[in-house]
Amino acid sequence: MKLPEDAARALEKLESAGWESYAVGGCVRDSLLGIEPHDWDLCTAAPPEAMKKAFAGERVIGTGLRHGTLTLLAPSGPIEITTFRTESGYSDCRHPDRVSFVRDIHADLARRDFTVNAMAYSPVRGLRDDFGGREDLRNGVLRCVGDPGERFREDALRILRALRFAARFGLTIEEKTAAALRENRELLRNISPERIFSELKGILCARGAGEMLLTFPEVFFVFLPELAPMRGFDTRRPQNHCWDVWDHTAHAVDAVAPESVLRLTMLFHDSGKPEIFQYDAQAGFGRFPGHPAVSARIADAALRSLRCDNATRERVVTLVENHEMRTGHGKKDLRRLLAKIGEKNMHNLLLVRRADAAAHAPDAAARLAALADEDERLLNEIAAERGCLHVKDLAVSGNDLLALGLKPGAAVGETLSRLLDLVLDEEAPNEKEALLAAARKEMQKRE
Repeated sequence: MKLPEDAARALEKLESAGWESYAVGGCVRDSLLGIEPHDWDLCTAAPPEAMKKAFAGERVIGTGLRHGTLTLLAPSGPIEITTFRTESGYSDCRHPDRVSFVRDIHADLARRDFTVNAMAYSPVRGLRDDFGGREDLRNGVLRCVGDPGERFREDALRILRALRFAARFGLTIEEKTAAALRENRELLRNISPERIFSELKGILCARGAGEMLLTFPEVFFVFLPELAPMRGFDTRRPQNHCWDVWDHTAHAVDAVAPESVLRLTMLFHDSGKPEIFQYDAQAGFGRFPGHPAVSARIADAALRSLRCDNATRERVVTLVENHEMRTGHGKKDLRRLLAKIGEKNMHNLLLVRRADAAAHAPDAAARLAALADEDERLLNEIAAERGCLHVKDLAVSGNDLLALGLKPGAAVGETLSRLLDLVLDEEAPNEKEALLAAARKEMQKRE
């Protein structure tokens, strides 16, 4: 295993001072998988004061020394070095109440979450793998170190970390670990919304996101109860759907690019269907009038509860609200929608619609994909025309309206908005004289 120069030098310093030391955790796992680690964490038998002495004269941050962690500010980036330790008493289901420093790396590895994360490597001693992590990696298995129930009760966030690691690396969660994960899922209520949202994004943007949604739906429903009605809900439209709403959602998540806004959109895009469902007995199928608006409301409330940042939440809600565009629209409708949501959202909306289409029954999937293709063609035409989409693009300004005799104030903005509507609806050309004539008519209506 090849360590970067700064990490290797730090280990050498500790070893030279007489302290057994290793690279540990995710950097070892990733190296064995042939993935370049993003950062390198080190562990050592050296107690905090001995670490400070070993790196005397170096740039370090010692704010974590009380818990045994020193951060070395190496040229290539910060390196965290932690004293071998054991932990006990997790009263908040997240952090240990007590930390004890030890000289034995086995005890340190035994406190870690999963076998694939409980490996250490030393240039002097080679790989230290006390719990079979390398074999689990070879076999594609994710397994807790020791008793899985105890691991999840110590830190409930490990439940979501298990799903994220399994989704990211294509691992199958071992039977006892999976059972304990489900059994302890309610402990997630003790975890902060911010931490849950961070792990949720990690799961959704991994290659195995859909499989996790399908295999462990009850875990997601703990912190997203709004989505529970989707599971097992039959749309009663066999010509369109070959799965229930939850399964359709999972497949749609996998079908879109692994970017958090897009995948969150697919997670919520049909969440309003169970609430809005109507069965048309005469036609013999289900209807969902206005479900995008209901889904957008659900997405907005759920993302607020997870403390999602405003920019992400607003983009997701916009895409969910507009994800189902009715057939028969043309350039006029597309131009108006483009003016409303902007070019970036419009580009993402096409990706969302294609992902939604891919999660339909074959015939419906082909039809919906063709509609998206046609809309993309029309949008390219609109872009090439470089037409008027916003008030600033109008051939008249507020000063022009004031010169006509319109009084300063809200009426100016309202009139400009009305002129933009006329242009977007192709009821007036974006030409100064034509717009001034339209403005005079608006002024007459106000008199």
